Amino acid sequence: MEVIILAGGLGTRLRSVVDKVPKCMAPVAGKPFLWYILKYLTRYNVTHVILSVGYLREIIYKWLDEVRNEFPFEFDYAVEKTPLGTGGGIRLALQQSVANEVIILNGDTFFDVNLIHLMEEHKRVDSNLTVALKPMTEFDRYGAVEYSGDGRIIAFHEKVYCKQGLINGGVYVIDKIKLPMNNQPEKFSFESAVMEKQCQYGNLYGVISNGYFKDIGVPEDYKQANEDFKTMF
Repeated sequence: MEVIILAGGLGTRLRSVVDKVPKCMAPVAGKPFLWYILKYLTRYNVTHVILSVGYLREIIYKWLDEVRNEFPFEFDYAVEKTPLGTGGGIRLALQQSVANEVIILNGDTFFDVNLIHLMEEHKRVDSNLTVALKPMTEFDRYGAVEYSGDGRIIAFHEKVYCKQGLINGGVYVIDKIKLPMNNQPEKFSFESAVMEKQCQYGNLYGVISNGYFKDIGVPEDYKQANEDFKTMF
């Protein structure tokens, strides 16, 4: 099992509480946020982690050199010399993967998805791209995802207040053979250029997960993660 972690985020919305580190290195309950993502991955048979890095990447290099013995994975870096967008970053990181099917995580989001189940469902429906979906209530920070009975994602809706619905949890399985991205420009959005297109073609599948979800991209959720992670780990 191979995992790409998108760890190049600038963390502009977190500058009020965290500065001078990449977003994935924001301290949460005494440890960098990335530590919790890696610890979560130790529950599964992950063999290879590829970190897609850019902004202040030297901080990640130094920290990982100090703690890599805590984790049973082989580590590699995909380095964005200039920002490539989510799509460009994923495409660059996929070049270092060995498997055809690779899991992708956001470095600023913790979503406790059962990765074995996610991969099994991805293979069962013979999907090009599978998205972990999180049920949520009373939200307006995320666009809602429309989901059909056969597991396909029908549509992505703009960010508006929603009493209840599903959101894109930022955890994916991609088949890089079935879904090549060579026709895309150097910098592009994975969400709009790839996910929305696959949705239109009827090739995008979702798997609902009720696991713990926290996006530390905004200060209030970052503060909540600081409390939650004290007991979760």
